[in-house]
Amino acid sequence: MKRVITGITAALIFVGCTKEKISDRLLPEPDKNEHLISENALKINKEKNTIRERFSPPEGYEWMEEKPGSFGHFIENFKLKPYGSRIVKYDGTPISTQHLHEAVFDIDTGNKDLQQCADAAIRMRAEYLYKSKKFDEIKFHFTSGDLLSWNDYKNGTRAFVNGNSVSFRKTAGYDDSYQSFRNYLDLIFNYAGTISLNRETKPVTRNSNLKTGDILITPGSPGHIVFISGVCKNEKGERLFLLSEGFTPAQSVHVLSNPFNPYFTPWYDLDIHSEETKTARYFFKPTNFRSF
Repeated sequence: MKRVITGITAALIFVGCTKEKISDRLLPEPDKNEHLISENALKINKEKNTIRERFSPPEGYEWMEEKPGSFGHFIENFKLKPYGSRIVKYDGTPISTQHLHEAVFDIDTGNKDLQQCADAAIRMRAEYLYKSKKFDEIKFHFTSGDLLSWNDYKNGTRAFVNGNSVSFRKTAGYDDSYQSFRNYLDLIFNYAGTISLNRETKPVTRNSNLKTGDILITPGSPGHIVFISGVCKNEKGERLFLLSEGFTPAQSVHVLSNPFNPYFTPWYDLDIHSEETKTARYFFKPTNFRSF
């Protein structure tokens, strides 16, 4: 379970995606037959293993180019598991809903119930910065507002939580291994969430500024996040988007299908000015797009 210090109460409380299973923001499952009918509406290159190669845009649309070395380029070219892979929980068992995703990212979930929705976005961002050797930029806030960077963690700094108080002390030796990095992320996953991630990202104020890597977020308890994992555009400048997410309990990061528009699935038509935005497993009200 995730623990977060809020700065409001001395008790540790559960936030993030933990309570979404009982939230009225969760959408009822669409008819599975409807999804089956729509499977061939757009060509999916099942033998390909990146988002950009596997998913063809609708007729009249083309993939938008992402600058090499950018966060968007990293996501669109991230390795996927073979087509048809199931979403599995942190304990290796499959989730019950297997008809609302189109792809699974080839990235571990860990063996604890930590890497949930906000954490999936944090994980992708952190992996990008790590692989790009932008180590100084790897830093995330706890929901309490306390900041812990990867540079401090690899130099031995650890967090100590006592009731509502967080302190940091150097208690370990230097370790910049990837396993140490994963341990750092698990700590972040435990104490960060939708509230902290909302605070440390910037609002997107124009549709034309939406890009791969941006997040759609409802901060709070419950809260949820999806992240844009691809963008295509037609000659009129109209854009469509792929959306991906983690969920609770901690499970595979996956690309969502679009059960509301069988012709365009898995692409979504998004508008930052919409009062609400429905995704396959959750609806966001208000619509709140933000950027790292």
